[in-house]
Amino acid sequence: MTLSAEDNLRLNVLLAQELHAVRIDESKMTVFALTSKGEAKVPLNAIGKDEAYIKEVKALFSTHVMGSPGGYPVYLKRWTRMGQARDDSLAQLLLLGEPEAVVAAVHAQGLTDELAARAWWAMPTAENARKMLEKRAVVEGDTGKELADFLIEFLPFEEEQSDMIESVRLVLQPGLISQQEKEKLWSKTKTKRSFYVGFLHASADDLPVEVDAHTDHEKIKQLLMPLLEQGNPYALMLEKVLSEKGQAFLNTIEDAMKKPGNQDVVVSLLAAIAKYFDSIAPEKFTEDDIGLICSEAESFCCGDNEMLNEVVSVLSDTAESAQQKLCAMTVMACLSVKLVNPIFARTDAIGTVMRKKIKPVTDPVFEQLKVLRS
Repeated sequence: MTLSAEDNLRLNVLLAQELHAVRIDESKMTVFALTSKGEAKVPLNAIGKDEAYIKEVKALFSTHVMGSPGGYPVYLKRWTRMGQARDDSLAQLLLLGEPEAVVAAVHAQGLTDELAARAWWAMPTAENARKMLEKRAVVEGDTGKELADFLIEFLPFEEEQSDMIESVRLVLQPGLISQQEKEKLWSKTKTKRSFYVGFLHASADDLPVEVDAHTDHEKIKQLLMPLLEQGNPYALMLEKVLSEKGQAFLNTIEDAMKKPGNQDVVVSLLAAIAKYFDSIAPEKFTEDDIGLICSEAESFCCGDNEMLNEVVSVLSDTAESAQQKLCAMTVMACLSVKLVNPIFARTDAIGTVMRKKIKPVTDPVFEQLKVLRS
């Protein structure tokens, strides 16, 4: 099949211009192009079946851009979504009129802000917006804010809770949304509890909620001051957890863990908690048994750990309480998906049923939270 004379002429005139991106609307049989002069549109006059005709149109663009009519190898879907596209060919990928080629550009690590803007014009989807906001160049460029605004507007229509968490995490990166927008997003956490997890990943130290510091915070902070100045990780973590921001973090963990919607939320929540306490995680610990983790943490905090023992020694008046808190923080640092893998491997339950099945993991976590807040 060949293109009609009219289409062949108009498309070649289009290709003679400085193109930035191409989008083909197969349902409307129209080629859209983003050029240096603005947006252009070429309605197609198909000869024969539309599907075959579109294939010829893509072959024309592929021949012009890549020197071959073969087009983009869409069967390499997994490869392109791993960010393996060459940085020097990203601009060309956006000229093929092939959605999977746009996806390849979006996933590439070398994506620039300018190319992100072109890719967004070519294929404005939530998945692409999330992938582009993983790139520092895009976040710091002009396109980042536009993508963040889109993701916030699209949140009510997201179906997967993992996507909700990821969207919230990404839009909360510095410089993308205002404090007012951040607080508005936070206000929705009561009905969209998965949003809590996005906040825990992105704004663990700056959650938009007011919570009082632990009653002993100021006293303990003063006692720990020499160790804080020395950079003792246990002193730093203990002071941080007892502060207003630390107690806000603990409050949010509790709210998020009360009613996680599905397995993705649980897994992401455990990862967010462990990340927060990562600086005091033991080098070796049992990863798949919460009971053993609690026992090992207690032994660890009572053992021969010089920096940890310095904290306990300084807080000698409340040594037992301090040791309990250090133990609780150590447990939190050891949380991971491996604790729930044995449960989730046997069930695909969600909601209330899932929450009952994971109680052997979540109940001990609630106990650690109680220790850190009491």
